[in-house]
Amino acid sequence: MQSVKYWLSEHPRIVGFRWSHIQSWGSTWSFLFSSIAAYIVTAAFLHLFLLLIRGRRPVPLGPIPALHSLAMALISVLIFFGILFSAAGEIRDTRWFWRRSKTPLQWLFCFPLGTRPSGRVFFWSYVFYLSRFLHLFRTYFRILRRRRLAFFQVFNQSILLCMTYLWLEFSQSFQVPAILSMTLVYSMVYGYRFWTAIGLPSACPPFVIHCHMLLLGCNLVWHFGVLFLHFLKGGCNGIGAWVFNSVLNALILFFFLNFYVKKHLSRKYDASLVQPAGSEIMDHPQFTVKEKKKKNA
Repeated sequence: MQSVKYWLSEHPRIVGFRWSHIQSWGSTWSFLFSSIAAYIVTAAFLHLFLLLIRGRRPVPLGPIPALHSLAMALISVLIFFGILFSAAGEIRDTRWFWRRSKTPLQWLFCFPLGTRPSGRVFFWSYVFYLSRFLHLFRTYFRILRRRRLAFFQVFNQSILLCMTYLWLEFSQSFQVPAILSMTLVYSMVYGYRFWTAIGLPSACPPFVIHCHMLLLGCNLVWHFGVLFLHFLKGGCNGIGAWVFNSVLNALILFFFLNFYVKKHLSRKYDASLVQPAGSEIMDHPQFTVKEKKKKNA
């Protein structure tokens, strides 16, 4: 266990990490905006190109989506434990500085003013930021297999990539519980996708949608926690970026609820058009009125 903690939170490269526009790959604003623009353009181009040459026929991808899901599940588990051990290490090493004004739980939600993007927690925040680029491949898989370019998926991926960048750029409070909850949910979602991709039975309820609902609910609670501590404890670091982050999360919540409600209503409408099991037999000409009464009895 000690060796695991060392490699996840005590290694010199982790402890000495510092977010820098010169040393950290993908740390400039120009890189962020160009990456998001390239993602949107390539997704739209792939969608239109495949419609022209193949119509609605799906492109076989073989085991690639399953391997991607397995890799993302393992990466999410790694980041979860990495930031969990790192947060415990940061609390242990820096508690002398803020112990009179905060508890360890409050530190998780509300970084002290003047916090710099360096150290263990921000190393794993940087790893999480880089992992967001691997999440983008889900959009391309969807286009290749289903021939559909979902606006919500493209919007959601772009916004999350932008938010994780802001966490590092402004040393934003709220990111520790957010990364913990997101990596925990992603490990379950991608593990489930790998499970179903290799042919194992799937869950009856929409498991992935329920996981996303749980994640959005957790993020809502974390946001209220940061807002409460900001006014109670005299300020949290990166609150300006947090406000912008809150607006983006509200947009994601709005589009997700809109998608969920439309899908739920469409299912109800489709179900109302389908006759119950047995009704086709009851209406068959060979099924006499006497047999109907006997069947109902």
